[in-house]
Amino acid sequence: MLKPMKWVAAFIAASTLCVPAVADVTMGTSNNPTVSLNQRLGSLFGAETNALAAFGARDMARLTRMPSDQGGPVLESVDDLTSTKLAAMPPASGGEQWSCLTEALYFEARGESLKGILGVAEVILNRVDDKRYPGSVCDVVNQGTGERYRCQFTYTCDGQPETITEMNAYKKLGKIARFMLDGAERELTDGATHYHTKSVNPRWARVFPRTTTIGYHHFYREPSRVAQN
Repeated sequence: MLKPMKWVAAFIAASTLCVPAVADVTMGTSNNPTVSLNQRLGSLFGAETNALAAFGARDMARLTRMPSDQGGPVLESVDDLTSTKLAAMPPASGGEQWSCLTEALYFEARGESLKGILGVAEVILNRVDDKRYPGSVCDVVNQGTGERYRCQFTYTCDGQPETITEMNAYKKLGKIARFMLDGAERELTDGATHYHTKSVNPRWARVFPRTTTIGYHHFYREPSRVAQN
């Protein structure tokens, strides 16, 4: 099996061959001593950049994901993920966005089933992709924090300190956050941007179409999102 970076190199090479003939004409000046090395390199990397630009972020994430013989199973779909496979995955890590997603899953859904946790992760990432919400995980999770009745996720404004005490649960949720951030398909909530527990009945739930129920949570999309589909 090709290693991740070799896959990327192979893709670049194959895609560059598909760039219009103008790239070949530009590179055909390589025997002209008046053409600078920088110009020739610029033409080459410009063609590769154009090829990569046509390759989606999720596809690139899958392409560069570590194969199973280098640290765990290769998974793309949430249906592929089971508790057994999750346990076999190596410890997860990441930057600020990974930390924010892991923390949100810990305080919002750690008592849910695996699919319930994945559903909450989908809502957060669906919001990141929706222009009506902030464009990063951390900004989505902390939207309205500190403003009375404006916070989007209860744990950020319930007055309780965000203290992580269940480290085994946190490590498990870190793996789920990594799995989702690496481009797993979101197949469980049908594009949901909202959820609430069964113990409450917020006013918006009367007009937002419910997409599914998983465990203790009902999931919804905003009406305007339905109209756009």
